[in-house]
Amino acid sequence: MTIIGVLALQGSFNEHIAALRRLGVEGVQIRKPEQLHNITSLIIPGGESTTMAKIAEYHNLFPSLREFVKMGKPVWGTCAGLIFLADKAIGQKTGGQQLIGGLDCTVHRNFFGSQIQSFEAEVLASELASTEGGPETFRAVFIRAPAIVEVGPEVQVLADYPVPSNKLLSSDSSIEDQKEKVEEQSKVIVAVRQGNILATAFHPELTADTRWHSYFLKMANEIREEVLNSIVPAQVNLSYNQQQLNDLPIFQ
Repeated sequence: MTIIGVLALQGSFNEHIAALRRLGVEGVQIRKPEQLHNITSLIIPGGESTTMAKIAEYHNLFPSLREFVKMGKPVWGTCAGLIFLADKAIGQKTGGQQLIGGLDCTVHRNFFGSQIQSFEAEVLASELASTEGGPETFRAVFIRAPAIVEVGPEVQVLADYPVPSNKLLSSDSSIEDQKEKVEEQSKVIVAVRQGNILATAFHPELTADTRWHSYFLKMANEIREEVLNSIVPAQVNLSYNQQQLNDLPIFQ
């Protein structure tokens, strides 16, 4: 059985484990750095990113998590997990928080507002539908959700969401450039992939639709096969071994 690690510091880790179980996959809770050595793929769930960061710092998890990502192992971040994986986050509290990084994007931490402004919406996800089947849209749950306002050239956009053209991210003058970008494009990015990293601003684990989990499992299997295919087996000199065997004395 395939085993997927789920970071279990705070948030919706049990819901991810339940979704994986519906697909016949075992999800194991990860809380300590040494546990990362026993898994090949990791999900970082949604939750309160500041709280999760403080707990991760307490357990000295950040160095091991960064190494896990750098090694090219499959990682999926949902909501708060997306914030953790971003190279840059804006709209944070004073002092900010530690990030794992690895995903070439700028994420706005509370783009869609406070907890009471959480919502559900149909999000167009053509890549998901082409890979996993089903409808072209996904019923996404946004809870105090972030949004990606800028991506690098290696990032594949899997889903975006329309916003009013006059939508403002913050009164903070340090992010005026991001405001202009959002106003020009009238949409923000809510799902991406870059190499071994998958990230969604919404919570697939809170729905009955397991297509994003299935997508991640297939992505993890593809990466695993690429790694195995890149390993060149050692060359064995069979003729030498055969000669050695022929020279052995025959027991009479």
